[in-house]
Amino acid sequence: MIGQLWMDLTRSSITPAHILVGFVTAGAILSAFGLYQPLVDFAGAGATIPLSGFGHTLAQGAIRAVQQKGLLGAFTGGVEATAVGIATAVIFGYVTAVLFNPRS
Repeated sequence: MIGQLWMDLTRSSITPAHILVGFVTAGAILSAFGLYQPLVDFAGAGATIPLSGFGHTLAQGAIRAVQQKGLLGAFTGGVEATAVGIATAVIFGYVTAVLFNPRS
C-alpha cells in the first residue's frame, strides 16, 4: 500500500522496481540499526515475509557471518541466509510453470 501511494501521490518517474529496491534497502538499514527486530518480535511473519523482511534477513546474515568469518562474511553471509528462500521460490515457480498453461 505504501509503495502504491508513493507512486500515485508523487507523480514522479518512480517505477515499481524502484519501490522494490527501496523496501529491501530500508529493511536492511533498519536491521543494521537494530530497529527492525522489535517489529519482527511484535508482528512475526507480517514483518518477515515482505520485501523489507528480505532486506532484514540479508543484513542479519551478513552481520552474523562477519562475526564468524571476518570481512569475507560480509559478502557471503547474506547469500547464505537467504539461499533457502530463494531456492524455494525458484523451485515453486518452475513447478508451477510446468504444471499450468497460461491463458491467452
